[in-house]
Amino acid sequence: MSATPETRVLRTAVQVGGESASYLTVERDGPVVLLLHGTYWSRVWLPVLGRLAQAGLRPVAVDLPGLGRSGGELTLETAAVPALAEWVARFTAALKVSGPVAVAGHDIGGGVAQHLLARGRLEVSRLALLDSVTYDSWPVPSVARFRDPEAVAATTADEFLAARRRVVAAALAGAATEERITDYLAPWSAARVRRSRMAMAGAADSRYTRDLVPALQRSATPKLLVWGEDDGFQKVEYAERFASEIPQTTLVRVPRAGHIPMENAPGRVARALADFFTA
Repeated sequence: MSATPETRVLRTAVQVGGESASYLTVERDGPVVLLLHGTYWSRVWLPVLGRLAQAGLRPVAVDLPGLGRSGGELTLETAAVPALAEWVARFTAALKVSGPVAVAGHDIGGGVAQHLLARGRLEVSRLALLDSVTYDSWPVPSVARFRDPEAVAATTADEFLAARRRVVAAALAGAATEERITDYLAPWSAARVRRSRMAMAGAADSRYTRDLVPALQRSATPKLLVWGEDDGFQKVEYAERFASEIPQTTLVRVPRAGHIPMENAPGRVARALADFFTA
């Protein structure tokens, strides 16, 4: 997990609510940028961490509770966007980060990021959304099926991993390799993490983003959208709508990129984020 000696990516942890909260970072002085994942884990941010640090920022890509390398286990209640936003606020406090903080969110993590801003859970200085859930764009069918308890109970580990393999391969688009897919799937080998993932899927509800729209329309906080033009999960049309309706929003489209543009065009995505967060 290293780019150059000056930007070596480390995995470390703090305690939040008695459980380990694992995160990737580059330990350096600079303004903190909090990076939130959604249905995957902090691995989605790895391609851009070094570049953000080289721009003078201190990136912190946390694994939400029960997911990735963090401890604990999500339930339908704790996996809902408002509950995850409260947990992120506690995580930020555990890092002893005070004052305004820049936040970026991917996928459902973008819903959490919007909630942090719109509901004042953190003092958000700048907000970036990457292929994020917005409006009524979610849950997509591969997520919605886990809102049925019978579907959850009937899903075996092998079926879950096979389904996630297909979704990860599609999300990575042109960046999909067997090594990268295997890397993304690694945390889900643990039953606890699989259950947390299904809880997040079961708690997915578009009202958590639809209800934020009025507050976002009143917000003067600068906002950046970075979107893969070929995203088959969160269509770029939603980003275009958001940019047209929400003030102080700029949209950067990433050609030939899928749902995880950090993997398809890490240089372009990192430049857009760095320019935005250092402006």
